[in-house]
Amino acid sequence: MTLPLPPGFERLALDVNAYRFDAIACGAADAPLVLFLHGWPSFADCWREIMAPVAAAGFRAVAVDQRGYSRGARPLEIADYAIDHLLADIDGFARALAGDARFHLVGSDWGGLIAWPYAAHHADRLASLTVLSTPHSKAFLEAMQDDPEQRRKSTYVGVFRQPGHVAEQALLKEGARKLRALYGGKCPETEVEDNVARLSEPGALTATLNWYRALDNKLLGQTVANPTLFIWGSADQALGETAAKATAKYMTGAYQFEILEGYSHWLPEEAAEIVTRLLLAHLARFPA
Repeated sequence: MTLPLPPGFERLALDVNAYRFDAIACGAADAPLVLFLHGWPSFADCWREIMAPVAAAGFRAVAVDQRGYSRGARPLEIADYAIDHLLADIDGFARALAGDARFHLVGSDWGGLIAWPYAAHHADRLASLTVLSTPHSKAFLEAMQDDPEQRRKSTYVGVFRQPGHVAEQALLKEGARKLRALYGGKCPETEVEDNVARLSEPGALTATLNWYRALDNKLLGQTVANPTLFIWGSADQALGETAAKATAKYMTGAYQFEILEGYSHWLPEEAAEIVTRLLLAHLARFPA
């Protein structure tokens, strides 16, 4: 089950790194690319309200169901979800969509976590970077060491990394009650139900949780020179203020940090109008 697409959108299949990825797109195919990366437990659909005005502003807006989320890109081994594979996917998406042309990268949650090292290692490929919620990885690791609040907020990661499918069992029991609760009432009910149905498919939740299980510090921590917009909600339940504010230390190019007071982790859905306004201004300042 997938949500119906608004007028002007289309579905794409991207053959990248021996897998087939599902994507949604809008805007002229030859317009400058804005590539959107979702987080967990979301899919490409979470970007729809932001993608439409981005396309109307003259861009090709594309969001991909990433590795583990696309049915045709669901390898079985934890090692298949290591950071280097996720970064290779980003590059594959961009080249499939725009060839060697520079593009704009936008990521939220896990999409943001992998966007930071992509920018650090492929600065020449990007016209700009925008990240929602997720601080720079080195700022986050420092907060985990020094900030008790961040350690408290991140206790769920240890649960997700436990062997024996402990997390899957907990999240899916009782009709996926705990999985639904993660959205905190901040996302449209139709989107939540669609996400839960897709994550309840055999192997799907395990594949998406393997991002957490494969996570190490490899390729993380480098500074970012690309023009960057970082948007963080002050009520984010997973990522705290310490790391968000410390992210500035790892920027060597133009950097804009926006705090959305009272907004949670689910910024693509909860704050779509504000995010769109900030993103469009950022894209206009730094054309491809």
